[in-house]
Amino acid sequence: MSYGNYPDLTGTGRILVIKLRHLGDVLLSAPVFSYLKKVFPDAQIDGYIWEEAKPMLDGHPAISQLILHNRKWKKLPFISRMKNELHLLRHIRSQKYDLIINLTEGDRGLIAATASGAKVRVGIDPKGKKRKLLTHIVKPCPTYRHTVERDLDALRRIGLFPEMDERELYFHIPQEAHQWAKERMGDTPFVVVHAPSRWRFKCLPPHLMAKVIDQLGEKVVLTGSPSERDFVQEVANLTSKEVINVAGETSLKEMGALIQLSKGLITVDSVALHMASALKVPVVALFGPTSEKNWGPWQNPQSVVVSQNRECRPCHMDGCGGSKRSDCLWTLTASEIVDAFEKLLTDFVSSLF
Repeated sequence: MSYGNYPDLTGTGRILVIKLRHLGDVLLSAPVFSYLKKVFPDAQIDGYIWEEAKPMLDGHPAISQLILHNRKWKKLPFISRMKNELHLLRHIRSQKYDLIINLTEGDRGLIAATASGAKVRVGIDPKGKKRKLLTHIVKPCPTYRHTVERDLDALRRIGLFPEMDERELYFHIPQEAHQWAKERMGDTPFVVVHAPSRWRFKCLPPHLMAKVIDQLGEKVVLTGSPSERDFVQEVANLTSKEVINVAGETSLKEMGALIQLSKGLITVDSVALHMASALKVPVVALFGPTSEKNWGPWQNPQSVVVSQNRECRPCHMDGCGGSKRSDCLWTLTASEIVDAFEKLLTDFVSSLF
């Protein structure tokens, strides 16, 4: 056995990367695809992801095809659900992959990796007897480590070591989304404020976000998903400024185009933050119970994290004591957020000269 127990990847022609997670997690896996394509330029490199996460990787130049899992299948009658599941596994099997990179904890990715028949199957340590289903096990880092690096650890486990400039995020915005954003916003400079998260305990209270908007000098655009529309509208109702609220009205690609066209972004821990990192847009990221060391801005020199230095954070809890309300976010002040944003923009302009 050679030091490191790296597999022989000679002749690797078909690769599947599995990332069955939410939007931001999937976007953060982009460097894995990019580096694999650099190492195996002639290989077919595919992704297996949730259907709703498709926009995060759609258009990535390294990806040949995206295999999509529809989570609505779980609501179907048992037989119908099993038919869909088996059909998808047969499709994965038919691709005759040489290498599987499973970046997902849980059984679904493990089952797909096993069903593929691939000679080399790499994945996060599943513990117990399930370890036998993988040929190379990735040991999870026990300390704080950015999610991008955690994903890249799967490549390191098999002897592939990307340099710092080979770990960039990538988010493709199609021309039609660019055009939509330009037509929607015109020539007036604006700032994007992304106040919501699918996990409410990661959010500031609406009245505080409204104060932030009131103190900004620029026109403000509010973004969010359809399920977050009510929360964003509450923020809009509380501000004294006239804002443009497009929450629930844009696709993910269009939201990315707005962020790219903006002067900068103020956001909670959300997919919008990772879009800004990929697009190198100035961003102020607001963190409370979650860790900026795991989920913060990535390789974006025009970024800053605003958080409180408390012994209890990051606690990774759904609010203080499970209350769904995080005091470390609710007690931030609008002035410290706006001051951080204005300094970021000033520094950004200075860096251009």
